[in-house]
Amino acid sequence: MAVRKKGEYYYADSQLEIREVLAEYSADNAYPIDHFADAECDECGGRLFALELDDLQGAAVRICAACESEHAIGDSEDYLDEAEFEGCECICGCEALEITGGVALYDGSEDVRWLYIGCRCPECGVTGCYGDWKNEFNGYQKLLARI
Repeated sequence: MAVRKKGEYYYADSQLEIREVLAEYSADNAYPIDHFADAECDECGGRLFALELDDLQGAAVRICAACESEHAIGDSEDYLDEAEFEGCECICGCEALEITGGVALYDGSEDVRWLYIGCRCPECGVTGCYGDWKNEFNGYQKLLARI
């Protein structure tokens, strides 16, 4: 199925469709996404996570719903001490989300300009951009490997 918009929310049927929603959001933000990566737990391979964000510090942490392993997203490990995280949840109250990250690069470069964190609720399908910020990271492949 395709992404659908009902009222102010987008609904999707799979994690792959987070990319479509993030692409539209990033185009409206003037920094279109060049590359994506889907989150998967490094410990157990789980694909559902609690998400904690601090947009001001540019930091995010995901906690695996299956094994409770914590993973700093992107270069967030560098900002954990200063971050004041807020937990994220879907409008339906679900806290276990699928997560996809996207990066916009500087023209003619492999260096990151902007980072986007998108989520989809497996319970109701609501999908959106949960956080985005300027991100100065050299080598987008390394950053996306940490989504």
